[in-house]
Formats: sequence, structure tokens, C-alpha cells
Amino acid sequence: MSLSDRNKTILDELISNPSITSMVLENKYDLSRRQLGYSFNKINEWLVAKNLPVIERTRQGHFIIDQSVFTMISGEEEIVPLETPFLNEDQRVYFITMMLLSSEEELSLSHFTSELEVSKNTILSDLKQAQSLINDYGLTIRYTRKSGYLLEGKEFQVRKLLINVTYQLLQLGRGAERIRKLARINNEEIEDINKRIEKVENKLNLKFTDEKMATMPYILILILRRIEKGNEVQFFSIKYEELSDTKEYLATEEIFQDTEQIPVQERLFMTLHLLTANVYWSDYLTDNDAIPDLLPAIDQMVRQFEKSACIYLQDRDQLLNKLLQHVKPAYYRVKYQLTETMEIQDSLSKEFKELHHLVKRSTAPLKKLIGQEIPENELTFITMLIGGWMTKQGDSIQEKVKAIVVCPQGVSVSRLMFNELRDLFPEFIFLDSLSVREFLEYGLDYDVVFSATSLETNKKLFVTKAFLSWEEKYRLRKQVMLELHGYMANDITVPHLLDIIKNHSTIHNEKELARDLERYINRDEESSLKQNVRNGDLNLDELIPARNISIRHSITSWEQAIEESVRPLLNSGKIEAGYVQAMVNQTERDPYIILGPNIAIPHAAPEEGVNEVGMSLLRLKKGVKFSEDYTINIIIVIAAVDKQQHIHALMQLLKLAGSETDRDRIINANSVHEIHNVLASYSID
Repeated sequence: MSLSDRNKTILDELISNPSITSMVLENKYDLSRRQLGYSFNKINEWLVAKNLPVIERTRQGHFIIDQSVFTMISGEEEIVPLETPFLNEDQRVYFITMMLLSSEEELSLSHFTSELEVSKNTILSDLKQAQSLINDYGLTIRYTRKSGYLLEGKEFQVRKLLINVTYQLLQLGRGAERIRKLARINNEEIEDINKRIEKVENKLNLKFTDEKMATMPYILILILRRIEKGNEVQFFSIKYEELSDTKEYLATEEIFQDTEQIPVQERLFMTLHLLTANVYWSDYLTDNDAIPDLLPAIDQMVRQFEKSACIYLQDRDQLLNKLLQHVKPAYYRVKYQLTETMEIQDSLSKEFKELHHLVKRSTAPLKKLIGQEIPENELTFITMLIGGWMTKQGDSIQEKVKAIVVCPQGVSVSRLMFNELRDLFPEFIFLDSLSVREFLEYGLDYDVVFSATSLETNKKLFVTKAFLSWEEKYRLRKQVMLELHGYMANDITVPHLLDIIKNHSTIHNEKELARDLERYINRDEESSLKQNVRNGDLNLDELIPARNISIRHSITSWEQAIEESVRPLLNSGKIEAGYVQAMVNQTERDPYIILGPNIAIPHAAPEEGVNEVGMSLLRLKKGVKFSEDYTINIIIVIAAVDKQQHIHALMQLLKLAGSETDRDRIINANSVHEIHNVLASYSID
């Protein structure tokens, strides 16, 4: 993201004159308090994206600026102003598109050449670029002698294009003036719409951002004109019940007051536009009747982020309200594909990229609620909000050890290894679980690699098995902590820790702190690891009872092998028929389902047709070809309903897969009973 002219001017003023007050800034640049507040927020978002401390403002209107901000700004190249005498190609393309969206007369090449002051050949080239721009909206530029140049396509898509183009043009120097000229919009129309929007603000008890206040009048005027010309939005996927009970739907009456009859679909579209508008301040955001599950989803997202980033975010209620302020309009933007275009700089700081990665991994609750992938620009805003909050409380993920896990043994084993290591090292940030090929192309920075195989890397590498006994976990933790920090846990003493703490903070209850530290340092490490195994975990022979074991001499194809091996789970109702195809598809995407020589574990996601946890086993005397490199004799289908119930049995299966003797016993077995006895020998807690 980049700073607008106004925001850059304010930042330059703060850097050159840090003692200036808010009131002086407002008077000097003819800004309202609200405009200055909006610019101040944008400047801080820009600083967060560059991994710099935010500028704080005191109650007296003074500013607190970190020295690193002065250093960075002083060393930056001058930002070229947006206003230039001549428009470049991209800018011309937006103006041509605006003319197509807003013109009330037939458009010819002469109209474009006259308005943009370039040759016909240049306009013809620009029209091709304009078509490239609108391809994403499913629209077409068509020319006829009778009607000139026209936009063709669904009106809903035209509206999305109109909103985006208006936003882009207003970022240019004299953008508002140029739009008024192109679309023949007079100041009285703008003032009238502004008054209506102010009534909406009062009715909803909120304040839209300056950015939205700048764009909405133009968008609403142009939409009303299109309605008058008969270009109405036809039926689309907006649910009347979802929007009609919102305060925003009632507020559209203010906008459409004294206007001819407006169809219900247009009222819904206008409501949607209000719902998707970012707000600077709101008094009713905690009223979640319209989206009752939104705040819990945001709370879950924050908790998952805290766990991934090994950070506790302070003042949670304030942070949740701030996130809600952005996520509520984003919910409607994402759900109805109205997310605006926002270009993100490629030069974002390394820490921001890592933070963005962790935020993205934490947004599953939001994705589930909305029912769609969350676009990168919406995720970037969420990252900025959380990053700014961390900076405010003095946290940084740069200070933490970042680890990745490399496992070539498929999704289930990889996730198991990832989760086990994350539990073993709760103070580390675990970024990703990767295959060897993904590791070779990995772009994020990390400090430690845990791998099931040897790798070439200049980072600290710890080669470990996918399945670790409690003793092996204990030794691995000791080894890693000694390698990274140069100490063993037993070398830490409470008095020494208390001395360090006293040097950096105030201790309110030294006796209680010493007791808690003593309890933590001298905890039973092995016992704390063992408590992760729940009493209710199922053993391998329980998840694969004798009735779930099939024996065949041979089979013609891998797909047929999956269909045969899954039959017991289908017959018992533990899975749906769709799970079979999902496993075949997953195999194509994830060739790393090979657990060991001659043994594979096909599986798919729980939501693709699993009703109840279960496993089934197919033994082939003559193996089936999985690929050029692998022939499989033992196929064990995994149907998991969550990430927990099958894990204990899977760990037992991993041990079995590592034994050539017991694999051969299963391959050469003459009965189901013999195979089940082998499974039972590994089904011991």
C-alpha cells in the first residue's frame, strides 16, 4: 500500500516538525478532526506494513514518534506526486472505462481522443487494455455504428466495475474533478447526496471513513442514473431475509427519498453497498443480531493466531471490537464478491509477511462462517490491525524461534508430526508442515527445521522420526534447547530468574512468583508429555476390527484397490459414497500417502463424507502398482472425523510400518485372524 498525497504531506510535516499539535495540523491544512484522525490511521497502517512502530497521539494533541521512523523516512526516496500533466496508459484505461459506465450519449473514438488528448491509435490500444481490465467482471466492450462503444454484460458486474473504477480514479490528482467533468456531475448533486449520507450516518449512529465518504456520492449518483435508464440489477444471490432486517436497509429510505419507485433488488443492492462500507467509528458494532456468529468467529480467529504466534494479545475486548469494525463490512464484501482492489507493495517487510502468513492460517473460523475464501487484501487489513496491536504492546514475532516441519510421508503423518512438535515446543512459532519439494521452494524465513529425512540447509536441522516415544521426545527437547540457547532445564534457578525479572519489571508478589517459577522449572517433563494421550483414545486393533479386514490375491488398478478397501466402512455407514472419489482425488494431489515399503494410507478430509471415525485394511498378495516407484500390498483407509480420535491408532500404525518383519507377516498371512493379531501386538498403550 502507498500513502495518498494528503497523508504523505501530514507525515512529512510530523517528521520535520514533531512538536506540532493536532490543532495546528488541522488549521494549517484545513482539515476537520475527523479527516486528521482518518489520515493518522492510514499513516499508522502504512508504518505497520513497513515493520515500524506506530505514531502515538497524546490526549493533549501531541505526537510520540519512534526514532526508527525518523531514520527510515529520512532515507526514503521522494514519493512522486500522483498528479501529473499527462495521463499514463493505466490511468487512461480507467478514464475510458468511466466514460463507458457514465456517458449518456453515444461514444465514438472522437469522444475519447478529445477528452484524453491522445491519438486514435493510442485510444484503440487503450480500448484493448480496457477490455483486459473488464474481463475479470465478465463484461465486453462492443462497438456498433448505431450506438458507438458500449459495455455489455450483467448489471451486477457493471456495478462492481463502477465501484472499483470510481475508487481508482479518486486516488489520482484532481480525480474528483475529472470524474465530475466526464460524467457531467454538478456540485449540487454531490451536496444533495452528501446530506443524505449524513442522515444515514445519524440514523445508523456511525461515521463512514473519509475514503467512503469521498466515493459514495459518485457511486450513488451513477447508480441512480443507470436505474433511471432502465439498467437494473436483476435477480442475484442476495438473500432478502439476510439484509431486510438490518439498520442499513432502513437507512436506504433516506437515500431513495423523493426518488421514483425503486425495485426491491435495487434497495437490496444499496443496502449491500452500505453494509460493505468501512466505518471510522460506530456506536452499535457490538449489536450482532444481523450476523450472530461473527464475533465468536473473530474471537476464535484471534485465539488461533495467539497459539500460532506464541503471543498473548492484551485488551482483547478492544481488539475484538476494532477487528469487528473491519470484518463486519468485509463479511458482506467477501460473501457477495464485492471486495475492492487494493495493490499491496512487493516490498513489505519480512516480519509483516511472516505475520500475514500466521494470520492467514488462523482465519479458518471466518472462512467457515462466510463460506468462501478470504481475499488477500481483506487478510492484509486484518494483519495490519493485529500487527499494529502487537507493536502497541511491544511484541514482535522476530524475537521468537520460527520452525518448519518437513515430512515426506503424506498429509496425516505430516500433520501428526507438526502437532506433536508444536506441543513439545510451545514457545516456538511453527510456520508450516512441508513436503521435501515444498521445502526446496519455501519463501518465508525460519530458524529451525525438524525433518524426518536429512536435508541440505544452512539453518539448524534436527532429524527426527515422525513417531516419537515419550523418552525420545524428552531427549529431543533437551537437545534442541541446548543447541539453541546453550542451557539445560536443570541449570535454571529461581533466585537467578528473580534477579533478571527485577532488573526489567516491578514484582508485586515475589513469593507467589517464586512458587510458580519453581513449579514450572521442576515440573515432571515426561508426565506433562504423557497427559496429551487421552484415556478415550482408540487402539489400532479397535479401529480396524477383523470385520474391517479384506484379503485379495490381486487387483487391476489403484482406484479399484481403494474401492475394495473402503467397502467395510461403506457397509457400516461410517462413510458416504462420495468419500471414495474424494480419496482418489486426494491421492492425485498428495502422492505422499506412502507410509512405508508396500503400505499406503489413502484418506480425504472429514467434511468429504465421514460420518464416524474408522479404518479398514485390504491385503493384496500380489501388490498393485501405485506409481513407477511404488507397489502396494497393504492399503489402510483412514476415515477421520477430527484431528484427535484416530491419532493414537495412527501412531501405532507408524510403528508397524517401520517393521519389515511385521509388514511381511501381514502380506503373507493366510487369514484375517493372523492379520488382526499383528495389529493387536501394536495396540498397547
